[in-house]
Amino acid sequence: MKKIEILALVFAGVFFFPTFAGAAFIEGLEDIPLAPGLTQVQNDNISFGNEESRLVEVSLTSAKIGFAKVEKFYKDTLPQMGWIYQGKRDNILTFYREGEVIDIVRESVKPLSVRITVKSKL
Repeated sequence: MKKIEILALVFAGVFFFPTFAGAAFIEGLEDIPLAPGLTQVQNDNISFGNEESRLVEVSLTSAKIGFAKVEKFYKDTLPQMGWIYQGKRDNILTFYREGEVIDIVRESVKPLSVRITVKSKL
């Protein structure tokens, strides 16, 4: 009986959370995964905050993938982490969770440049 329960848990973990397997997270936003193919631009981060609010901004880049893959990754992944997709306006994807907003912005196409901002919504 124990083996069946363990196998069920392993299967559930693999089936329901495949996106997180081996996923790296964004430095400064440890609860936001880094989309495959993107690299974080070091020394280009902004971070302010206290117990009530925060503002964190990071820059990511890639010469290998386009924004469509980044968009698909975050639309598939962030809802699994409790973020609710709010929509896309121009080149900005917006998600909301527990008083915070994430904006994922395509800033340039070649090379791909993406800015992710997490801010408290007061």
